[in-house]
Amino acid sequence: MTSDRKVRVRFAPSPTGPLHIGGVRTALYNYLFARQHGGDLIFRIEDTDSTRFVPGAEDYIIESFRWLGIKFDEGVSFGGNHGPYRQSERRDIYRKYVDQLLSEGKAYIAFDTPEELDQKRQETENFQYDASTRTQMRNSLTLSPEEVEQLIASGHQYVVRFKIEPGREVQVDDIIRGMVTINSSVLDDKVLFKSADGLPTYHLANIVDDHLMEVTHVIRGEEWLPSAPLHVLLYEAFGWTDTMPRFAHLPLLLKPVGNGKLSKRDGDKFGFPVFPLEWHDPKTGEVSQGYREQGYLPEAVVNFLALLGWNPGGEQEVLSLDQLVQLFDLSQCSKAGARFDYIKAQWFNHQYLLQRPAMEWTPEFDKILRAQGIESTPEREAQVVDMMKLKVIEYTDKEGNKKKRNISFVSDLWPLCRFFFLPPESYDTTDKFVRKNWKAETAAEMQQLADLLATTTDFSAEGLKATIEPWTEQTGIRPWNAWRVALVGTGQGPNMYELAAFLGKEETLSRMAHAIQTISVN
Repeated sequence: MTSDRKVRVRFAPSPTGPLHIGGVRTALYNYLFARQHGGDLIFRIEDTDSTRFVPGAEDYIIESFRWLGIKFDEGVSFGGNHGPYRQSERRDIYRKYVDQLLSEGKAYIAFDTPEELDQKRQETENFQYDASTRTQMRNSLTLSPEEVEQLIASGHQYVVRFKIEPGREVQVDDIIRGMVTINSSVLDDKVLFKSADGLPTYHLANIVDDHLMEVTHVIRGEEWLPSAPLHVLLYEAFGWTDTMPRFAHLPLLLKPVGNGKLSKRDGDKFGFPVFPLEWHDPKTGEVSQGYREQGYLPEAVVNFLALLGWNPGGEQEVLSLDQLVQLFDLSQCSKAGARFDYIKAQWFNHQYLLQRPAMEWTPEFDKILRAQGIESTPEREAQVVDMMKLKVIEYTDKEGNKKKRNISFVSDLWPLCRFFFLPPESYDTTDKFVRKNWKAETAAEMQQLADLLATTTDFSAEGLKATIEPWTEQTGIRPWNAWRVALVGTGQGPNMYELAAFLGKEETLSRMAHAIQTISVN
C-alpha cells in the first residue's frame, strides 16, 4: 500500500441480530482512526448468508450508531460513490471475480455433497479440504471438463474453492501484533462461492469489496486473525498487492470474571447490557436490555469502550470524542484481551451525568415521577437533582451482597428522593436512625421548633438558617436529626435548610405536626 492513499476504513456487520458491544468498539476504533487521519468511514452490510438474515437487524444497527454519535461518511443509508454497499446487491460484481480465479486456475469447482463431506470427516481425523485431500474428492481437478459441464448443466449444486498451494510462508503485517507468519499448509481450500444462492462467501466478498471501495486499513476483531493469511493470498491471486490494506486485529472483550469472550449470558448474570439498544427478537419474542434504555449516556458508553484495549497514557480517563480522536493510537492497542468492567461503565456514566446541568436530567426524571403519580415542574425537579446528585446509593447485587455506589443513572434518584414529593406515611421506630434521634423529649422540642417556624417570614434556606441557629444557641437544642426524622422519616436527605425551603412552610409544618402526633417512644 502506498503511503499517499487517503485513509479509508470500514465497518461491515452482518444483519443476523443485535449489534454486540464488541462490534460497537470495533466500529468506534475505525471511526477514531479515520477521523484522526482525515479519512473516510464506510458502512457496509455483509449479508451473503441469507439463511441467517434477521428482519430489523440492519435498522437496529444504524439506529445504534445514530444514538452513539458515531457517524459514517458513506455506505448503506448514507450514500457514496462506491455502492451498492449491501453485499446481496453486488452479486454480478462478485461473479466476475469468481470467473477470473477459475479461468486462471487459482480456484476450482467442487461438487461434494454435505453427506459426502460428513462421511470423509468420519473416515479421516481432522479432515480438511486442501492440497493433500482435494485429489480424493469430487471436483473439477479430478473430473473431466465434460463431466463438470454436465453436472452444472443438470443443476447439480456446487461450490467454488480457492486453490491454496502448500508449503508457503504467508506473512500478515499487523499494526497491533507485528508480523504474523503462517504456513499455507495449515490452511484449507476455503469456499468462495455457492451455486445454491449465487452468492459469494464472506472471504471473497470481503476482499473484493475492500479492494473496490479502496479500503486502506482493515481494523477488526481478533477472531478474524486466522482468516488474514487467506485474505493476503487472495489479494495476491488477483494481483492487488499494491493496494493490500494494513491489518489491525483488536483484542477480544473478555468476561468480567473468569476466562473467555464476553457473551450475553455474562450480561444476564451480572445485570448489564451487551447491546447498545434494547433488542426485541422477532423469532422468539425475547427482549434483551440495552445501554440506552438502562439510562446510559452515549458519550459515557463511547468513552468507556474506547479504553477497553487501548490506553492513551496519563491519569485522565474522562475524554470527549474529540479528545479521543486526537489521542488515539492504533499501534498502542493491547494484544491481550480486555476484561469488561461493567462497574467502571457505571462510573463513567456517573461522571458524564455530573457534567450535565440539572435541567437536562429532568425529562427522564419527570417520566419517573409521573409513573409514581406525581406531577411537578422542571424547575423543582432540577432543584432535587442538584441536592441529591452526589449522594451514594445502597443496593444488593445479584449475588445478595450489600454494596454502595454513586448515582449513575437518573433512575437512581427516585428511591433517594421520594420524600421530596411524598410525606412519610409512617415512622419505623425500629430504624436505627429514628430510634437514636427521637427520644421521649423530642416531640416537645419539635413543637418548639414548629412554633418558631410558624412565625418565620423568610422560608429560604438562608432565612431558615438565620432563624434557627440563634434559637439553638439560646435553647441548647440540636434539632437537625430529629427534624430530619419528621420531614423524611429516616436518615436520608440533603441539608435540612435546603429541604425545608424546598418543601415550603405549609408542608414543613404539616409533616412536623404529623411526626409529633404519631411517633411514640417506649
